[in-house]
Amino acid sequence: MKLTEIVHILEEIAPPELADDFDTGRIGLILGLEDEVNRIAVALDANSYVLKKAAEMRADMLITHHTLIFHPVNIISKPLAASLRIALENGISLYSMHTNYDRAEGGINDVLATRLGLKNIRTSEIGRIGEIKPCSSAELAAHVSDCLQTPVMYAGEKDEISKVMVIGGSGFRNEYLEIARENGVDAFISSELKHDILRTHEDLCLIDATHYATENPGMEALCSRLRRLPGIEVEFIDQPSGLLAVNCRLDRNKVALDLNEGKEACKQEEPGKESLEFMLEEQSRNQIRSDYRRSLGNENRRRYLE
Repeated sequence: MKLTEIVHILEEIAPPELADDFDTGRIGLILGLEDEVNRIAVALDANSYVLKKAAEMRADMLITHHTLIFHPVNIISKPLAASLRIALENGISLYSMHTNYDRAEGGINDVLATRLGLKNIRTSEIGRIGEIKPCSSAELAAHVSDCLQTPVMYAGEKDEISKVMVIGGSGFRNEYLEIARENGVDAFISSELKHDILRTHEDLCLIDATHYATENPGMEALCSRLRRLPGIEVEFIDQPSGLLAVNCRLDRNKVALDLNEGKEACKQEEPGKESLEFMLEEQSRNQIRSDYRRSLGNENRRRYLE
């Protein structure tokens, strides 16, 4: 299929005019190389790992949510040069669909809302608002963690949450949270939760489910739509952020690190169940752990306790 045909299809999926103003010149066909496209790679980021994987699968095109070059470039750094070299030497065209795909029907936020099981979903600015079966903050946090397979952090204890707003990526912004308030939302799910937001929005349950985990499902879902194109092979490249949780606990049986004499040692935990337990404990160590176990159900509870 011609590259121009695929670009036209992508613009139908996520019309460029839906993008925020700051995305002007940063979305669409960023690097156009081969005229014919037979293999497409899809990922969240156009980093070196993803580009190498795209080259290994002999992709003619890489479609990402985040563009390779966001800020204007006057000096090309070595990492950028290395990434561009991979794309140029392997004939990989680069296409970015960012805030236009956030807003688009069936895009990042529609997929996120559906993945979390929201009902009666409606659009509100860039995000989505929906309803859930009433539950507590701890139960909802556990549900989000399970649905997105990621550790989460949350603030704002509520006994009964029924209306939820979601925005994939860094959506904890005052203008979006005010929309949530105006619509009677009980909980707001996004990522990159900052201290000033915690102080000014204590009336809401705020759940930080990480930037990657809230946006990645939307890019994975894009693959299903592209696989309908005749003669095109599509592969999703998954690369979690690699962030690890580090829990510093008072343990008198541990020996202090030599380079931090007088301080207790920090224990680094592997990602997964222990990371989730740590992050939930940070809010209310004993109560949240108990609520979390009750919310999982018998099968998942056994898995958690193993």
